[in-house]
Amino acid sequence: MAITATAMTMTVTTGLQFAGSLNHKQTSFLGVPLRLSMSNPQPSLPSVFLNVQAKARTRTEDREARHSRIRKKIEGTPDRPRLCVFRSNKHLYVQVIDDSKMHTLASASTMQKPICEEFNYTSGPTIEVAKKVGEFIAKSCLEKGITKVAFDRGGYPYHGRVQALADSAREHGLQF
Repeated sequence: MAITATAMTMTVTTGLQFAGSLNHKQTSFLGVPLRLSMSNPQPSLPSVFLNVQAKARTRTEDREARHSRIRKKIEGTPDRPRLCVFRSNKHLYVQVIDDSKMHTLASASTMQKPICEEFNYTSGPTIEVAKKVGEFIAKSCLEKGITKVAFDRGGYPYHGRVQALADSAREHGLQF
């Protein structure tokens, strides 16, 4: 009783077309030689379908991962609350948070009337707007007796609007 080599090979249909760059003699899947063919003659064994997908992460998912790593190290206390920054395409939001009580002590954003009316921007907040938001949050913190904060950049790079906001808050009296 002889079993031919073609009866023992496994046929794989991938849906991918290789332009002659694949050596069929070296192709194997878990030690079983594979026969890749464009036309599928009647296979002796059931076909195996491989689903090849790239692991794609979005920029938002990468930022959220960075933010969670930062949040493991930074915690807002009553003595030193956390200054948290969120940056979107259209607005900029800042909060001073006491994490032990889960309370927002002060906040500022580009949606507030004093900041929104002063600047006329249509394509999102600029560095000048970020400086104004930093000034506004520093003044509201100093009114409430908050002088020291822990800066949480929210996973964003310390560059551009985030840096301008932090520098402006430092210039107007907050200590990081």
